[in-house]
Amino acid sequence: MSTATDDAPAPLNIIYRDEQLVAIDKPSGLLVHRSPIDRHETRFAIQLLRDQIGQRVYPLHRLDKPTSGVLLFALSPEIAKQMREQWESGGVSKDYLALVRGYGPEQRLLDHPLKYQPDRLGDADKKTGAVQEARTEFTRLACVEISEAVDRYPQSRYSLMHCRPLTGRKHQLRRHLKHLSHPIIGDPKYGKSVHNHFFARRYGANRLLLAATELNLHHPVTGEPLQICAPLRGRFAHLIREFNWGSSLPLAWRPHATG
Repeated sequence: MSTATDDAPAPLNIIYRDEQLVAIDKPSGLLVHRSPIDRHETRFAIQLLRDQIGQRVYPLHRLDKPTSGVLLFALSPEIAKQMREQWESGGVSKDYLALVRGYGPEQRLLDHPLKYQPDRLGDADKKTGAVQEARTEFTRLACVEISEAVDRYPQSRYSLMHCRPLTGRKHQLRRHLKHLSHPIIGDPKYGKSVHNHFFARRYGANRLLLAATELNLHHPVTGEPLQICAPLRGRFAHLIREFNWGSSLPLAWRPHATG
């Protein structure tokens, strides 16, 4: 069960496992692996999962530290190679939920290239400023108007957005939503502090409200379609209930009764 502060659970919540793959519901605030820009961190998803299941794991993709949700690992280098090839060929789709400022577009395919942004240390060897193709599908699932002047208007509006990245650029969803003037609540880098502070004060939401809710792929051994889902939990789940948005979500994404 998640705590109100979305601390990493112990043990990690394993949501899928077979002889080739294992997936967890990564909590917000947990790094996937060691990073030179977070030298003070001592807990990482790779290490925690390895210790929990007693074997090496091989991450197949990344989630930003503040993003929660489905995180998939291979259980051997051979399976990792197969899965990365599937990823690179476009055979894997990812779905996210984001709570954003304003009434987001009902439906939008955003084709907006992004400049590569290297970390200060972690990506120092990569070319700065290279423009990369970046496309995301957005669908507004629900919205709410709150009778409080958070910014310059007498009421404040927010939306729940379904986001499907068609490319995999660094911070793509966060940067694309900022480009649309609908930044994600709780985003210290691309968001707007007055709205972040409002959600922290009123709802106790001190995290980035972005969650990876579903991953669709083909199993590397059987070739069968595989869908892995992570229902919302913690503060994000609380907000879904607070705004009565549960019916807007697929059943597999909805918060559990105690989540």
